[in-house]
Parts: sequence; structure tokens; C-alpha cells
Amino acid sequence: MRVLLAIVLTCVLIRVSAQTQPQQQWKGKFEQLDQILPTPNAYRTGSGAPGQNYWQQRADYVINVEVDDNTQLLTGSETITYHNNSPELLTFLWLQLDQNILANDNMTSQTKTGAVRDSVPAGFFNMMTGVNTSDYKGGYNIKSVKDASGKALPHTINHTMMRIDLPAPLKTGEKFTFSIDWSYTEYNRQIFNQRGGYEYFPDDGNYVYTFAQWFPRMCVFDDYEGWQNKQFLGQSEFALTFGNYRVRITVPADHIVGATGTIQNPKEVLTKEQQERLEKAKKSFDQPVFIVTQDEAIQKEKTKSTKKATWEFYAENVRDFAFASSRKFIWDAQSVKVGDKTPLAMSLYPKEGNPLWEKESTKAIKNALEIYSQRTFNYPYPVAYSIHTANQGMEYPMICFNGSRPNKDGTYSQQKLVGLVQVVVHEVGHNFFPMIVNSDERQWTWMDEGLNTFLEKETVRVRYPELYSTHGTPKGIIPFMKGDKSQMRPIMSNGDDMRYNEFGANGYTKPSAALTLLRETVMGPELFDKAFKEYAERWAFKHPKPADFFRTMEDASGVDLDWFWRGWFYSVDNVDISVEDVKWFQLKNEQMEPEKKTIKTRKGDLTAEKNNGSATDFSNGPEQFTLTNTPDQMYGEFRSRINDNDVRKKLEGKNIYQIRFKNIGGLVTPLVIEWTYKDGSKEIERIPAEIWRINENEVVKVFVKDKEVVNIALDPNFELADVDMNNNVFPKKASESKFDQFKKNN
Repeated sequence: MRVLLAIVLTCVLIRVSAQTQPQQQWKGKFEQLDQILPTPNAYRTGSGAPGQNYWQQRADYVINVEVDDNTQLLTGSETITYHNNSPELLTFLWLQLDQNILANDNMTSQTKTGAVRDSVPAGFFNMMTGVNTSDYKGGYNIKSVKDASGKALPHTINHTMMRIDLPAPLKTGEKFTFSIDWSYTEYNRQIFNQRGGYEYFPDDGNYVYTFAQWFPRMCVFDDYEGWQNKQFLGQSEFALTFGNYRVRITVPADHIVGATGTIQNPKEVLTKEQQERLEKAKKSFDQPVFIVTQDEAIQKEKTKSTKKATWEFYAENVRDFAFASSRKFIWDAQSVKVGDKTPLAMSLYPKEGNPLWEKESTKAIKNALEIYSQRTFNYPYPVAYSIHTANQGMEYPMICFNGSRPNKDGTYSQQKLVGLVQVVVHEVGHNFFPMIVNSDERQWTWMDEGLNTFLEKETVRVRYPELYSTHGTPKGIIPFMKGDKSQMRPIMSNGDDMRYNEFGANGYTKPSAALTLLRETVMGPELFDKAFKEYAERWAFKHPKPADFFRTMEDASGVDLDWFWRGWFYSVDNVDISVEDVKWFQLKNEQMEPEKKTIKTRKGDLTAEKNNGSATDFSNGPEQFTLTNTPDQMYGEFRSRINDNDVRKKLEGKNIYQIRFKNIGGLVTPLVIEWTYKDGSKEIERIPAEIWRINENEVVKVFVKDKEVVNIALDPNFELADVDMNNNVFPKKASESKFDQFKKNN
């Protein structure tokens, strides 16, 4: 029980506050997320780990596909074996038909908003308005859907989704095998800004094909929401089921094919020399080996074989399958040491990518695999491809499509180099998030893009320090955080519901900046890295949700982060902390002549009369104060006494600074304070965000320093993403007018 005097004093202060203060603006920024996050259960625990009864479905594919290089028609036949590992009885299945995003009646075009503007480049009219001005007829032609006996299955197509009704309920532990025959015409990606497509090279009359979302794929059915059958509208990506793939790809005989998985029939599709080079690459760890040289690729551009070849690939425990094909491809490869595994890093690119690509692409794959493996788990797959395509960055298991092309004369800028490194690292990094840590991209963009952007940034910081920038850092996100909040969505929003100009920040760079802040300032690298690695290992080859990430990060670190998730992920608040005023005190020397200093004492405050309100600098010197002896009644029932002179002695000669901080932006944050002393030395002091837990809007904090302070700066190194640095300093600095800025720059 507290002493009676303290209780009485508290009651008096509450009454005074209620009479003099405006209505409380408390918003519960430190309340726990228990009411928001789903209730833990046997599938997903309160610690953020998979529960003892966790389950997930599986879908295995056997696919035969052929690409016509003359008509760009893709024709395919697939057999899917679907395993019901759920505790539920299934009477129908849902599949994704992503190519229907380009069908005539697609929902994306129907709901596309835009306006006609004068003098718009013709090539961008489609993108700006959603009006299809080409003759292209897109979408799947579903020829048949049959069960294992060849009997037709009832099916219903709903835009980019297809429901198949089962002939009998599929029970727990059972599997169902069915087949689909289909075709569609591949599109020109220069016209339709989608993830696959082809690029035509008029100089030599050849194509580079990248096939993505090219076959009907199973939707995810899970414990969280049942079937994930949200329409594919183009911005939010995919939720997919793990399984094994055996895919046979028929293309012109002089094409080189890169795909998810490993080549099963190299003797049938590669020359003897190419096979030998490939084997040599598997033992090369210091530099790439060319399986197909640039001269050889150029020669094939001219001959154009009319024969066909079938490449067979096998991939185990993957959530998707993509491939690329062209006779223009140069092919280099080298092995990477990752734990006890040696995956093969490989790049395929036309001559138009050189010399940049032969220098940097495979090297970037290697760097990504090594750093990501250190921070998460060892890369488990046997290969990792980087395929060169124009103006793109897109990922699939073991393969990704990347842009950044040199000028026609082979020269390239530093910006092009940075662009290539960043895109290859990023897209290869997607093998970890979400290809293995298999989050639902259709719903939560940040769970793959944000986490991946963070690790991309870390890879560049560690392996390419000369290329490191503010991309994905608290400093880099400041311009976005300063934006108009009236239409801004929080990170915890569906990607399709975000405005296009904020999708990148909300999905990629703001989550990355938040994780950077979490690692460097809130938790510290050691705790953060252990917790992040724990999340990755717990949810590798599983389907995590946001709560699983939030809970694991807290569980594995021992740090309560609910305030952090609530502010950074669930709100659109920003960090804007103002250093409102600073008061400098020194304990009065009792031998000092009384007439040298007049002390005015108020309840709860000691203020030098000559200051006359808040000081704007330290020129008035310190304000002196006294410490009286502690009255006996203040001790309550305690019999012992504190030595008041010892307290005075501890503070004698010290500089005591009282700072009032105001939270203008609304986002609670740690305080990082830089003290500059009279002798020129500096000190960084860090205050946890919990300082705001009692008052979210304004706090007063007292600091005791041995040396005299001449300057105080909040967030000096841009750790906190504070959007206004002008109000972060004391003494206050007069801000320049626009006219003064104009004179300085002219």
C-alpha cells in the first residue's frame, strides 16, 4: 500500500488536471493486440509457431506443354493429384485461371479507372484507361476437365477462378486426380504489363519468352479462411499450394530453356560440350562457367531451327512452376556453397544484356543466396536462375525474370548497375519469401515484399556497400510518411485496395523501413536476427499469417512489440517528435550569496524569473534550484531515513536538463538523442518507446549530465523516420524562407 500522502497528492493532481486540461486524447497506442489478432488454437499457437494439429494441403502436377514460336500459342495438358490433409470434407475444388486477367470480360479492365488526356503517348493509353486497343485475344481456352477415368467434371469459371465439382466428397486423408487440357496465346509484354509474356527483337527476328501463371493452378485451402479464391486483379499476387512437379516443355530445338527444378534429360537437349560445361560449373565456386557463349547464341539467332526438342524438369516441394525459352540465350552458371548444399546459380540473357549481365547477374544470385541463408535457413533448392527481360522484376520458385539493360553500345550508368544488383537480389530473395515461407500474397503484400525488401537492403549493405542507399530505410520512407493521410492505407491492407502510387511504399519500402528500425533501434541486431531466423525456420514450407510473424518476433526475442505493430502496420501515423522546450538546472550552492540568484518556487515547477517562459537557447545560463530536507511524514511507516546530503552531493556540480517532447505525428517511437557538449564531444542516448505509455501526446524527461550541453538533436542519423527535422533541435534554428532558399541557390 502506498503512503497516505502520495495518495492524497495524486487525488489533488487528478482533480486539478480534470478542471484545467482538455478532453483526453488517449488512443490506446500501447494496448495489446489480443482483440485484433486471431485467437490461438491447435493449428496456430499464441507463440506464433505452428500448432500440434497444423495441416496444409498438397497438389502434385504432371504437365506437358508446347510453345509455337510462329504463333506464340501455348498448348498444355496437366494432371493434378490433390491431397486433402484437412479435417474437412471437400465437395468442390477451386483453381486459379490467372491468364483470364486478359480475357475480354476481365474484371481488372472493367474496374479500371482513368481519364482521357490530350497528347498521351499511344502506347500508354491502354495502361492509363484499361481500354484494350490491340487485336490480342487473351484468356484460357479450357478444352476439357476430366477425372482419372476420363469422365468430364462439372466446372464453373468465374473470371480468374474455376470451381470443379467433385463426383463424391473428398474425405480427410484421401486424394483426387483429375486432368485439364487448355491453351492460350502468349502476349506481348510491352503492350500488356503482366508478369510473363514475350519480347520481340526486330533486329534479328527472335523472341524471348517468359511463361508465368501459364497453367491452371490450385488455390490454397487452409485453416485460416478455407479456400483463398479472391479474384486476381493484377496488383496483389498469389496464394499457392506446395507439391511436386514433373513438366515436359516442347520448344524449337535450338532454344535454351530455364525453369523451376532440375533438367532430367540433359543428354537429349544439350550438346556433349554443353553437358561438359554444365558439369564443370557444378564444381566452380569462384566464377561462372559459360554453357552457351555469346558467339554461340548469336549464331543460333541466324539459323532458327525448325525441329523440336522436349526439355523435362522435376521440382520437389515447390508452390509454383515457371520457365523461360529463347534461342537468344547466353547461359552461365556457378555453384554456391550454402551449408552442406551447393546450389547452382545460373543466368540466361540475350546479347542485349551484355556486358552488364555477364559481369553481375550470377554474382548477385550468389550474394543473395549466401546472405539470405545466413539470416533465415540454408537455401534448400538445387538451382536458382536469373533470366534477363526488359523492365521487369518477377519471381517464381528457383527462377526469376529481371530487367536493367545496358545501352545499345554496351555502356551503362551507375544507376543501371544498382538497378541490376537490386532487382536480381530482390527476385532471387523471393525464393525465401514467399516461395518457401509461403505467405498469402493475394491478401498480405507486405509479408513477402516487405520482408524481402528488408533482406535485399541488408544484402546490398553487406555485399555492395558502395551501392548502398536509403532504399527501404527509415530515412528513405520519410517522403511517403509525410504524405496526405486522408486516403492513405495502412500496411495491413489488401494490396488491390491500395492506390497505385502508394502500393510500392506500403507493400515494399515502409515494411522494410519498419524492420530496419526494429532491428537497429528497438530490439538491437542480436535479438532481431535470432527472432527473424526463428520465424523463417518455423514457417519454412508452411503458410504463415501476419499474427504468426508478430507473435514469433515477440516470442523469440522477449520484447513486447504490440505498440510497434499497432503503429507501423495498423495505422497511417507518422513519426514527428518535437523538442518543445529545454530547461537547464543546477543544484544551488548553499554557500552562494542569495542576492546573486532569485528563485521562484511553484508547485511542481522551479523556474528562474529571468527566463520569463521557455528559453530558446542556453544563453541565460542554468536555473538554480534547492533540495530541502525530507519531512518525516513523507516516509510513512518506514523507520530508516535517506541521507539528504548524499543526494545533494550526487547532484552537486551536475548539469540537469529537463526536456518536453511532443508527439505531433501520432506514431509512438523510441527517442534517439544526440548531446553535443561544450568541449566538442558528442553522445548518443536512446530512450525506449515505452516512455509514451502513460501519455501518448507529450512527455517530460529529466537528464543529468557531467558536462555542459550546447546542442540537443533528436534522431540525428535518421533512424526513426521523423518527418520534420526542423523541430528536433535545441537551441531552435530559424527556418529559411522560400525567398532565402532562392537567394542561396541562385
